[in-house]
Amino acid sequence: PIQAQLQTEAETLPYVTLTERQLCDLELILNGGFSPLEGFLTEAEYTSVVETLRLPDGTLWAIPIYLDIARAELDKLNVSAGSRLTLRDPRDDRPLAILTVSDLYQPDRAIEAAKVYGANDQAHPAVHYLFHNTRDTFVGGKLQAVNAPQHYDYVAIRRTPSEVRALFKKLNWTRVVAFQTRNPMHRAHRELTVRAARMRHANVLIQPVVGLTKPGDIDHFTRVRVYQAIMPKYPNGMAQLSLLPLAMRMGGPREAVWHAIIRKNFGATHFIVGRDHAGPGKNSQGQDFYGPYEAQDLVLKYKDELDIEVVPFQMLTYLPDTDEYMPINEVPEGTKTLNISGTELRRRLKTGAPIPEWFSYPEVVRILREANPPRDKQGFTVFLTGLHASGKEAIARALQVALNQEGGRSVSLLLGETIRQELSSELGFTKRERDINVARIGFVASELTRAGAGCIAAPIAPYDEARQLVRQQVSKAGGFYLVHVATPLEFCIKNDQTGVYQRAIDGEIKGFTGINDVYEAPENADLVADVSKTSISQIVHEIILLLERDGYIGDR
Repeated sequence: PIQAQLQTEAETLPYVTLTERQLCDLELILNGGFSPLEGFLTEAEYTSVVETLRLPDGTLWAIPIYLDIARAELDKLNVSAGSRLTLRDPRDDRPLAILTVSDLYQPDRAIEAAKVYGANDQAHPAVHYLFHNTRDTFVGGKLQAVNAPQHYDYVAIRRTPSEVRALFKKLNWTRVVAFQTRNPMHRAHRELTVRAARMRHANVLIQPVVGLTKPGDIDHFTRVRVYQAIMPKYPNGMAQLSLLPLAMRMGGPREAVWHAIIRKNFGATHFIVGRDHAGPGKNSQGQDFYGPYEAQDLVLKYKDELDIEVVPFQMLTYLPDTDEYMPINEVPEGTKTLNISGTELRRRLKTGAPIPEWFSYPEVVRILREANPPRDKQGFTVFLTGLHASGKEAIARALQVALNQEGGRSVSLLLGETIRQELSSELGFTKRERDINVARIGFVASELTRAGAGCIAAPIAPYDEARQLVRQQVSKAGGFYLVHVATPLEFCIKNDQTGVYQRAIDGEIKGFTGINDVYEAPENADLVADVSKTSISQIVHEIILLLERDGYIGDR
């Protein structure tokens, strides 16, 4: 009955829609993964966690978990202490929980950055998120669950803490070592977890993160396929795979303590903490944010109250002479070792270079190659910008012909006038409307690029900021080349067959680029071309050479 009452009440209350990170946090609060938390931190709880790694009652808790909402939105909803607020899923708008508001407060972001993440340095992804993505007001209070978040991927291996504990009981597992990962697993990871199981006479819980990880990480769909492929490599009955919907903060030492608490809540008795656990990489000075074993040191400091045994591990390295992996601190002096860094692995995936079986399993490599095709199978966008009648449309058409002749992928052409007619017919020519038009072109180009196609766009795109946003968007999906067709205005006027330049000069057309509206010449173009000096075929050839240089076309 109480569930039905909450469902009914949730539909009548003011509501906020959660962010992706808030959704991850909420799910783990509601299912007990974040026990002892019963809601989002109040100001007193937040301050205590930031300053002392503890809740006000002394309970160990390392990472502040808060609900950030814009003050303007709270005022609009008339939210204050004592209010009840529905929290909705951003994916399907379902009510997930009701928050009873305890207090509203403004955090000191600089203190959180320094105390929790070790430095107020926005090269740290969590610090960057703190300053650029969190809203101005934090809302504390306890939660009542209405609906569990609905997932449609890997449902069979998404388990709550109570379900994982029940699984251990069913399997008669009494000693379980948990392994945290946000990266694909290879032979060294399998060896590390088996060594931990042997040392502690335990079974293994592989619990990868499938919430938010570090920007640039491999997507969780690919990673889970890798984990599923590697599970048969364990002896039968030794290991289980279960996914964790955690939004990582990459908080190094504090995050390791947090992860240990979470794994205890899931029923594990042991937890592996490896080298540079949850490390975010380099700071703005080019140094590692944390020492390689700083996370192990902090977890061991609190081992007596964590109620889970920490299994610290050194990095494993491969010994080709004996065909085995060994912790680097146990390797005899003078022994030959081999290793492949993450950077080198990405290079081999990108170029199609071989990945040896001593490093990873063929099944894993195949999955990673499918998700990271070589350059000649990836998409790209050539974005031509320039004045009206500068020749960019002619270059675009000729380039499409050349790429179609090359073969290997479909090639789409997005001419300025075509986009205006098909996608942006309602837009005028104010700066805002021009930026919207260019943004739409960028969206289409990024989707074509993501699908492995070649895309040639040829709008005027007079404003640099809009072009930069397109570059950022498309570059996430594949290659991006900005070509500035810098044909002089006088030549463009002479080359204009429609007479629009003359009409603009005569005052009939207002805001015409090059006459009475600015064209901001790109400062970072990959190629600058001028059809008054260079033939169309030569310009196309120079673009082809750029694509060949980077491996998008040609057989290497």
